[in-house]
Amino acid sequence: MRFLPALLLIASSLHPQSRPRARDLGVPFDGTPGPLNAITDVAGVTVGHSTIIAGQGKLVVGQGPVRTGVTAIFPRGATNGDPVFGGWFTLNGNGEMTGTTWLEESGFLAGPVMITNTHSVGVVRDAVIEWLVRKGFQFDWSLPIVAETWDGSLNDINGFHVTKQHAFAALDSAHGGPVAEGNVGGGTGMICNAFKGGIGTASRRLPADRGGYTVGVLVQCNYGSRARLSIAGVPVGQEIPDLLPCYDSLPGTARGGRRCADSDKGSIIIVVATDAPLLPHQLKRIAKRAALGVGRLGGTGGNPSGDIFVAFSTANPGAAKPDANVTVTMLPNERISPLFEATIQATEEAIVNAMVAAETMTGSNGMRVYALPHDRLRAALRKYNRLVEPRQ
Repeated sequence: MRFLPALLLIASSLHPQSRPRARDLGVPFDGTPGPLNAITDVAGVTVGHSTIIAGQGKLVVGQGPVRTGVTAIFPRGATNGDPVFGGWFTLNGNGEMTGTTWLEESGFLAGPVMITNTHSVGVVRDAVIEWLVRKGFQFDWSLPIVAETWDGSLNDINGFHVTKQHAFAALDSAHGGPVAEGNVGGGTGMICNAFKGGIGTASRRLPADRGGYTVGVLVQCNYGSRARLSIAGVPVGQEIPDLLPCYDSLPGTARGGRRCADSDKGSIIIVVATDAPLLPHQLKRIAKRAALGVGRLGGTGGNPSGDIFVAFSTANPGAAKPDANVTVTMLPNERISPLFEATIQATEEAIVNAMVAAETMTGSNGMRVYALPHDRLRAALRKYNRLVEPRQ
């Protein structure tokens, strides 16, 4: 049965978080989150998802099974076309993020940031331009930011099931408030540290004496080895070495038996938003620090991985005016270190939130990817005296 994207979007809007988040399970994190603990804690930022789940059983290219989608992030909301200062960084380049050449050259990010699967970057890129034209935005040319990770273990990636209508649905559904996580949008078919992965988000708010700024992070998590997975300093991957991704009945094998493996293949896309008044070169520095959040969990940016990060600031509205000199505000470099720390902390928590929110999924050819078991995560944290018990 093929689900209509609109129905999935309605469900995620009404119930953005049906599963507990990492903090609810007692995972300790450094720093103070914003009220939503999401990228949407940065005022103006909106997020939308379009999710496609259809079919089961043997892979038939062009027919399914389908486990994929599109995620859209607007820096200033869908109706505000004012570009933002931005910067990007790649830890390892076995991946794609379109539009970054002009972002690097100009320092401005115009329009939404989109995330999808590897073979749908082109259709999503073109759909963004068409959507902007239909909405009446005026421009002579557009170079959208569209990023990807590979979902071919669970999804019929060569079936090209993502259409421009799915991209339109993600764009049209973007809203503030809580953000759906796990098996949604571009993260639908993703695998993270050999558990089910997907979309995750978190935020940090600096104290007033450090500017009171907010940093929000959204990840599409599809990277990492189970053996190296560490959460809050606990070797969770070693404590939960089983429940690896498995083909329940692999075609062509003797007896059609199970085959399970821990693979370090995959990628991660990270979007960092802040309201701190940072210029493009400073935002590139912010984007680099996301890599340290990945490293806290055991990520190494290995050769097969596409680890690409983009950061933007919603401060300095009107900075892209083409017809007059503008005055902008810049945070001194001497005051930027707390934002580095906030980026690292929020990235770490967003990745764990992606795994905590995701649910076990079976996709093409019976590939089953298990969710991170909440009870065993808590047991591992307790064993190492890292579990935070809820207050009575």
